[in-house]
Formats: sequence, structure tokens, C-alpha cells
Amino acid sequence: MGQTIVLTGMVLQTMPMGDYDKRLTILTKERGKITAFAKGARRQNSQLLAAANPFSFGEFELFEGKTTYTLVKATIANYFRELLNDLDSVYYGFYFLELASYYTQENNDEREMLKLLYQSIRALEHPSLDNRLVKVIYELRVLVVNGEYPNVFSCMKCGRKEELTFFSVKYRGTLCRECGSLESGILLNESVLYTLQYIISSDLKKLYTFTVTEQVLLVLEQILRSYWSSYIPHHFKSLEILSDSTPK
Repeated sequence: MGQTIVLTGMVLQTMPMGDYDKRLTILTKERGKITAFAKGARRQNSQLLAAANPFSFGEFELFEGKTTYTLVKATIANYFRELLNDLDSVYYGFYFLELASYYTQENNDEREMLKLLYQSIRALEHPSLDNRLVKVIYELRVLVVNGEYPNVFSCMKCGRKEELTFFSVKYRGTLCRECGSLESGILLNESVLYTLQYIISSDLKKLYTFTVTEQVLLVLEQILRSYWSSYIPHHFKSLEILSDSTPK
């Protein structure tokens, strides 16, 4: 027999069902990624109309059946309206949602991913932060949450912790001056190395509290782009849209 439960989470995806309903993908703190049906959510007078949209974060009251969830009521704490007013930020936001959806599963402990997603979407609303930097930080921390991040604290060949001068996609991390070369990796300076180490090791609340120069950002983007293309076997549709919309 079914029961009603309350879960905290964010809507990742929505899909129209029939004439008036929606199917929602929600990343929740308690149950991981779930699918729920919102009956009548596409009607203009529906109490679920605003809640059944991507980025909606709050508490979702759901009827839990044997195999499905049905959304009964929602109390939304943040619709991220400022984000929705900026088309460029929206593109980044949808990419963040798709990335979170790819990495999460039902009945997994996805609290860290939910916290990271929420803080990253908030960062996109911050006028002093470059969205490109937010993307780099988010991508790298997603890898941290899932245990797939590169080692940037020692040389991947000899273990040396000093003079880490190159980033090697092949070796999944840094190489020291003696072990690496321009042919084997991307040249690093102290600022780039420190930024990589900070993103990986800092507390989540401190992730989006800094800026970098354009030169540093370009190298960070090169590293993440190369690493993702080599080790993440998935095509993200929202990333393609984001790339097409970004000024060249």
C-alpha cells in the first residue's frame, strides 16, 4: 500500500506527458535521483505549474506507489528567477542539470552532488563570477564527488610533490619538471596548479569565493576539456548548445 513522503531536492528535467501532465526527474537528498509524475501540472490553474520546472528547489510531497512517485504538493524555496532572466546563465544551468542527472542514481546517497549543484546554480546568479570559471569549478568538483578526479598534488610518475610543471591527461594528473614535457602534457604555472588544488580540496562553501585571470582560466578550460573528452564517454546535448551560444 502506498504512502506519502516529503523529499528535499531540485528538478533536473521535465517532460510533457499526455495533454496536461509532466514527468519530472528530481535529485533528492533522501532517495537520490527519482522520477515523479505531476498530474495536471501543465494546466494554467495547477498548483504544481511553477514547481514542475527545471531548477525548482524545495520540498516535494510525493505519493509513493509500488513502482512510481506522484507529486502531490511542493514547497519551493528557490526558483532561481535571476538565473532565468539571463539566457547565457540558463545555458550553463541546463548543462549543470544534465551533468548531475548523468552522474546520479536512485537510492544512492547523492547529498554531496545535490549540495554542489545548488551552490553552483547560485554561483551562476552572482554577477562578479565568470560563468566559465563556475563551469570549470563545477566540472572538477563533480569528478571529486564521484572519485574520478585527477591527482594534482604529486607527480604521477615519481611521486614528487615539488615543481609540478605539467598536467598530463594520459597519466590523469600532474608531472614534475623532470618527468614531463610539452609533448606529454599541458604547461602549468603556480596559479593554475594552486587553483586546481584549491578546487579539489576546499570546503564546498568556499568554492565560489575567488576569481582568476583570463590566462589562468584559459588553461583551466583546456585541462578540463581534454580530461573530460578522454575519460567521460558521454555526449551532453546541453554542452553542445552551450558551446554554440558562447561568443567565439
